[in-house]
Amino acid sequence: MSDHQLPHEKGFHVSWDQLHRDSRALAWRLDGKGPDAGAWRAIVAITRGGMAPAMIIARELDVRVVDTISVKSYDHQSQSDAVVLKAPDPAIIGDGAGVLVIDDLVDSGKTLEVVRALYPKAHFATVYAKPKGEPMVDTFITGVSQDTWIFFPWDMALQYVEPYRGKD
Repeated sequence: MSDHQLPHEKGFHVSWDQLHRDSRALAWRLDGKGPDAGAWRAIVAITRGGMAPAMIIARELDVRVVDTISVKSYDHQSQSDAVVLKAPDPAIIGDGAGVLVIDDLVDSGKTLEVVRALYPKAHFATVYAKPKGEPMVDTFITGVSQDTWIFFPWDMALQYVEPYRGKD
C-alpha cells in the first residue's frame, strides 16, 4: 500500500439524511441574523451543489426569493479557474445586501471569491468547509481536512464493496 492517497481514498460520505440535518443546522445558525429585523430577503444558490442546501434553508427560514448563480470550477475531481455561466437578475440581488449565498462546500475558496466580488455585501454560508476556503465563508457547519474528498449523495450510487482485508 502506498503512502499517497487518491482523492476518493480519504472520503467523507454524506447521505441525503445527513445533508438534510446539516442544512437545517445551517438554517438554524442563520436564523435571525439577517439585516431586516433578522430576516433575509433572498437566497442565491451556487449551482449545482448549493441547490439542495439552499432549498432546505429557504424552507426553514421562509425565504421565497430563491435564485441561482452557475459557477464552474471543477471538471470531475480536477479544480480549475472559476467561471460564471449564469447570474441572477442584478436588479433583484444588487450588491448582495440581505442576501444569503449558499453552497454545499467551500474548498479552495476560488468559487466564493468570484461570487463575493459580484455580491460583496452578501452573507456566504456553506454546509461544509475546508481550511483553505474558510476565510471566504461567513458561516459553515462542518469543517473537514483539505485532503478529504466529500462524496455528496447526488454523486453516489449504492454498490458492493470488498472488505478491507480481502476475501475469506
